[in-house]
Amino acid sequence: MVADSIDRLRAAVRDVPNFPKHGVMFKDITPILVDASLFRESIECFLERCRALQPDKIVGIDARGFLFGAAVAYALGVGFVPIRKKGKLPFKTESAAYSLEYGDAEMEMHIDSIEPGEKIVLIDDLLATGGTSAAAAALIQKVGGELLEAQFLIELKFLDGKPKLAPTPVVSFLKY
Repeated sequence: MVADSIDRLRAAVRDVPNFPKHGVMFKDITPILVDASLFRESIECFLERCRALQPDKIVGIDARGFLFGAAVAYALGVGFVPIRKKGKLPFKTESAAYSLEYGDAEMEMHIDSIEPGEKIVLIDDLLATGGTSAAAAALIQKVGGELLEAQFLIELKFLDGKPKLAPTPVVSFLKY
């Protein structure tokens, strides 16, 4: 990974104060997505890690994890598995509950999307408190997938989400 790419990606992340609620400094990745070269550089960050891991499938978390995860899966020539909020998938699912600041929620995945023993990399845009990612990791393991690594474009280190994914290795490219 080239340090220049990380510097360009970091410079493109836009801070939006008081979104979605007062006191939150939202890290907006839209400027990365709309710039073809920056989007390509962000995907290359994930690809550099994934090529060495040789996963069978990439799992992306609803919704921005789909943007990065699907592009990575395509580039690697492997399948892509969406993990969505409860009630959004049409076939039989497994689910995992997690806590949010304001209540509880559930994530779901189709029961036939990962075969036992398949090597998986989990991708999302942001690691914050780790609840959503931990639920996704639990789903992958519940259906027998071998979770090799969880990767994030951005990690908000002050929210300490990384330990919730232990013992899974966690990689984030931009740390705040």
